[in-house]
Amino acid sequence: MANPPKPAPLASAPLAYHNAPFLDSPDGRILRIMAEYEEPMARFRRERIQDTVVFFGSARFRAMETASAELELLANTGSTEPAPQEEQPARGDELSCKETSSLKLTRAKAAVEMARFYEDARKLASMITEWAMTLGGHRHRFVICSGGGPGIMEAANRGAYEAGGKTIGLNIHLPYEQLPNPWITPALNFEFHYFFMRKYWFAYLAKALVVFPGGFGTLDEMFEILTLAQTQKLEEKITVVMYGSKYWNEVINLKVLAEKGAISPKDLELFQFADTPEAAFAILKASLMEHINTEPVLGETPGQPVPEGPAPSAEELLGPGIARTLP
Repeated sequence: MANPPKPAPLASAPLAYHNAPFLDSPDGRILRIMAEYEEPMARFRRERIQDTVVFFGSARFRAMETASAELELLANTGSTEPAPQEEQPARGDELSCKETSSLKLTRAKAAVEMARFYEDARKLASMITEWAMTLGGHRHRFVICSGGGPGIMEAANRGAYEAGGKTIGLNIHLPYEQLPNPWITPALNFEFHYFFMRKYWFAYLAKALVVFPGGFGTLDEMFEILTLAQTQKLEEKITVVMYGSKYWNEVINLKVLAEKGAISPKDLELFQFADTPEAAFAILKASLMEHINTEPVLGETPGQPVPEGPAPSAEELLGPGIARTLP
C-alpha cells in the first residue's frame, strides 16, 4: 500500500486562553463567570475603591437640560432607541389638543416629574461625593455606583463626576443597542454578561442603596437587596433609602405584607423614605458615619488624601517576586 502524502506543516495551536470559540462555548462558561468576578475585583483594587453607595432608578427617561428641551421616553431599559410615537409624552400643541390620548397626557405629566427626580439624583450623588472626598485615607469611600445606563443611573454618575469624584457603572450586555453613559470613570466602566454577577457587585461593595422611581429592573434590584438584608446574608449593615414616597406608596403597599403576615413588622425598618436630596443625604451620612467609626480600614490614616496613582497589585505589594509572563 502506498504511503499517504506528507501533511503540510501545522500552525501553532491557539493558547487555551486565546481560544475564543472555546471561551464562548458552554464548556468555557465557568471561566467566563470567574472572569466576571476576578476582573472587576482587580480593577476595584487598582482604583482604590473601598465601598459604594448604589443608585437604582428608571432608565427610560432622558433629562430636561433646559425648559425648552423635549423629554423623550425610551423604548426599553438601556435602549438608545425612542419608544413609539403613540407612547411618547404629549408636547407643545398636543397638550391642548382634545384628540390627544390620555396616555400621552399622563406621560407628559410623568415626564416632568421624572425630570425632577433626575435632578434630585444628580444633586444627591454630588452631595455624597463631595462629603466622601473629605474623608481621606488610602482608598475611596462610598463611591457612587449605578447600572451605567441612562436616566437616573446617568444622573447619579453625572452628579459624582461633577463633584470631582470617581464613579462606577455596572452595565449589562443586552440584545439591543445600548451604551454606557459618558459620566462614568473610564477605568470603572464595566459590562457584564451574567445578571447574577452584576447583582453580586452591586451588593458586595455597597454600604447604602438609594432607590429612585423605576420599573421592573429597579424593583428586582431593590427586593434583592432587601431580601439579603432581611435574611442577614449581608455581612455589614446596608442602609436603603426609597426616594419619592408618593411614587413608592402608590406602586407598592409594603405595609400590607406585614399586615398579612408575609413579612415581619420589623422588616419595614429595613428601609426609609426621603423626598429631598437634603433629607436623603442626612439619612445616608448618619449611617455611613457608623461604618467609618466602627469599621476602620487596615492601615488607614484618617484625613490623609487618597493617593492619586493606581494601587499596587497584591503581588507588587506583598510578593513573592514571581517573574512576569511575557506577552
